[in-house]
Amino acid sequence: MTPATAEWVKKAEGDHTSMMRELRARKSPNHDGTCFHAQQCVEKYLKACLQKAGTPIERTHNRALLLDRMLPLQPAWAFLRPQLHALTTFAVDIRYPGKFATRSDARDAAALCRQVRELARAHLKLGIPARQAGRSKTAARRKTHRRRK
Repeated sequence: MTPATAEWVKKAEGDHTSMMRELRARKSPNHDGTCFHAQQCVEKYLKACLQKAGTPIERTHNRALLLDRMLPLQPAWAFLRPQLHALTTFAVDIRYPGKFATRSDARDAAALCRQVRELARAHLKLGIPARQAGRSKTAARRKTHRRRK
């Protein structure tokens, strides 16, 4: 993987982490933030896939346009078009007064994000991150350590 592709993946993972943190928040959940980070994660994973293919990356938040550029590489991804169109509104509109994301919006955006992330990581030949594959080694060590006390 090229350094540029790896950097897009790293940035996408940062947005995924932020999305999940907001999605799980019990006190003062920021549904706008969940939706924003979901669309950012999707956008960056699409850009990582395009970067890997050597396709020029535009400064755009339009996931449908990015998908159009991806379809020659992954024609099966065409089914994502309607959902990606819905995500585009979270790039800008949701960040200004007058429009707020609901809990349902946040859940839907996160579900789509997870789906695109899984497809992109498979395309990039990346595995599932350790923290998703099961309990992390650190968490397992903490639990074992607590039992010893």
